Amino acid sequence: MRTLLHLSDPHFGTEQPAVVEALVQLAASQRPEVVVVSGDVTQRARRAQFAAARRFLDRLGVPTQVVIPGNHDIPLFNVAARILRPYGGYARVFGRDLSPVHEDADLLVVGVNTTRPWRHKHGELSREQVQQSAARLRRGQLHQLKVVVVHQPVHVVTAADVVNLVRTRELSLDAALRRWADAGADVVLGGHIHLPYAEPVDEQVLGDSRMLWVVQAGTAVSRRIRGGIPNSVNLLRHGGRRCTVERWDFHAGTDRFRQVASQLLPLAR
Repeated sequence: MRTLLHLSDPHFGTEQPAVVEALVQLAASQRPEVVVVSGDVTQRARRAQFAAARRFLDRLGVPTQVVIPGNHDIPLFNVAARILRPYGGYARVFGRDLSPVHEDADLLVVGVNTTRPWRHKHGELSREQVQQSAARLRRGQLHQLKVVVVHQPVHVVTAADVVNLVRTRELSLDAALRRWADAGADVVLGGHIHLPYAEPVDEQVLGDSRMLWVVQAGTAVSRRIRGGIPNSVNLLRHGGRRCTVERWDFHAGTDRFRQVASQLLPLAR
């Protein structure tokens, strides 16, 4: 059984120390082999915020880390840096690969950078990105859990969040999801909207393609919670032909994360 810790939008610079400590404790107790961070590592892409995020991830003690940038990881007020070196601070800490890939015997994680320096908030997917990520998925093994990681969501559950869907160029979002599904993707992990859920992509979107799940995480440690939803992370457990996603929320009364939901994700094989 493999365990993947999915966290998003920690927004270092707005982190809550008690929640940070609780998440470190959760990682120590659950011992995930992989941690995926689906963007917005920092609040304002400042050097100290990236450094704090790096210290936190090191404290988790997870051997494999897959991190992609979010729109907050590009300088907002430093216009020169946004134009000339938009990912300079991020790259200094997490490396120049903005779409990292991890593969092992049981897991394939394909990161896709949906941020754009010329966009303040909204994300974007190009045809080239979809083609490249789909090609990488196809090179995976049948038994692997195949995961795509984006920042802005590809599927939403409230009308208010439709505006937050990732934009696409040269092809529709539905077409992008079908290509990922056809290439073998099982799950798309995302963040941005600070709203946790696990939902299948509509059959009307996928057509004859295999099933594809969207798993969103809340904000991991930031005080920027949404609508009273507490800080929240996901644990994905995969073994054989089964994958379960567990939602873990921070409980202020105990200063710990506790499991509040568990959902079996049927995988097409």
